[in-house]
Amino acid sequence: MGKKMKAAAAKVEPRFYNLKEAVGLVKQAAYAKFDESVDLALRLGVDPKRADQMVRGTSVLPHGTGKKVRVLVFAKGEKEQEARAAGADYVGADELMEKVKGGWMDFDQAIATPDLMGAVGKLGKVLGPRGLMPNPKTGTVTFEVGKAIAEIRKGRVEYKVEKAGIVQVSVGKVSFEEQRLYENAHAILEAVMKAKPASCKGRYLKSATVSSTMGPGVHLDAVAIIKQWS
Repeated sequence: MGKKMKAAAAKVEPRFYNLKEAVGLVKQAAYAKFDESVDLALRLGVDPKRADQMVRGTSVLPHGTGKKVRVLVFAKGEKEQEARAAGADYVGADELMEKVKGGWMDFDQAIATPDLMGAVGKLGKVLGPRGLMPNPKTGTVTFEVGKAIAEIRKGRVEYKVEKAGIVQVSVGKVSFEEQRLYENAHAILEAVMKAKPASCKGRYLKSATVSSTMGPGVHLDAVAIIKQWS
């Protein structure tokens, strides 16, 4: 552990913090020369292998992510025009699919109109592992492409439980005001807590941590979070 990391870690006491204290501490402990992302990591008491315990959805961060999101849209005809008018970075159908199939991945979010999903579905092996596959559950398979692009630009983020039962979402940048980071993180906590599967027995939220890209993790009071949304 380097000197800067040791100094940052020394600022964090070995205890549980409320969300507002935690985001403030993350800002104080950040030491990198670049504007670090602030991430929320939640360990859930679910079995992601079970379809009825898959926790997945989207939430709009009130203050955005602080990142420029490159949006790709698979669409034809009127919907292609709508996507371009709404400010999509890349729009197209067959040629664009071939480009992606060939390994081109210079985008952060992908949207597709339902009529093209038969063809887009064939890109599953390329898009799936990167979390870029359009999905109706996350609002990225839709004919309302203009609305979907607008929501992504406003700060819509996707959350999904991974194999180890972890949900990790970026809630902003260290440069954000403390209140904005708090409100963004609060929005994700609320969404994930409300997404508790009916089949989940026992404790749903096992642990919660906030950290910056390079900084130490700050542990949240999971019991208090559970009480807030129970």
